[in-house]
Amino acid sequence: MATLAEIRAKLKEQESRTSGGSKSGGDNAIYPFWNLKEGEQSTVRFLPDMDDTNTFFWKERLMIKLPFAGIKGETDSRPVQVQIPCMEMYGESCAILNEVRGWFKDPTLEDMGRKYWKKRSYVFQGFVTENGLTEDGTPENPIRRFIIGPQIFQLIKSALMDPDMEELPTDYTAGVDFRIIKTSKGGYADYSTSNWARRDRPLTDIETAAVEKNGLYNLSDFLPKKPSEVEVKVMQEMFQASVDGEAYDAEKFGQYFRPAGM
Repeated sequence: MATLAEIRAKLKEQESRTSGGSKSGGDNAIYPFWNLKEGEQSTVRFLPDMDDTNTFFWKERLMIKLPFAGIKGETDSRPVQVQIPCMEMYGESCAILNEVRGWFKDPTLEDMGRKYWKKRSYVFQGFVTENGLTEDGTPENPIRRFIIGPQIFQLIKSALMDPDMEELPTDYTAGVDFRIIKTSKGGYADYSTSNWARRDRPLTDIETAAVEKNGLYNLSDFLPKKPSEVEVKVMQEMFQASVDGEAYDAEKFGQYFRPAGM
């Protein structure tokens, strides 16, 4: 497990670069905090990654969304969207982003560029200590996964860089809980008032027993597998078809990447 100092150093290193240039657990293992009603909150306790080589207690996921006019061969088909992994997630150059990056130099293409630009999210794991949701069913393993967007992630990251935080929030004895608070702003969900608890809290005996019984997840297991050379070629073909306004060709692309629910 990395120390808080190591996490801070790694975050500073990433900021410098930016400014300069499976164990599934079942679907209900993912905690759907976005279903909170406005004004409600849930409290969670993040846990470290099982992978000791991961400096952080999260993994970053980079995806590209490809919109299509519909599904080829289906009458009255509604627009669909296919998510594909960005190759930068694997430390490689992404041909799609390399092309889209140039669009931002042309004001008439900026909106198109934002549509096809990579979308960041972050995979965490931990306990739901206070549940603001009424869930139909919860997994037998109480260690849940959290798919966190950039807004909440920036709150987490900023707190880690704050010198007033002296211990890792994932520490089993001196860690702190995190409150996810949902409000609205401009008609959209807003989580900017989410915050860390002011007092540290050791894991309860039940939580400790759950970690010992179930073990921690390797968060890398929940990232898309690295595409093969054939899949990379298919992604580029899908990107071209999407930009050209074509319908999604299930016969051509279906064995590789499909719209959600198809």
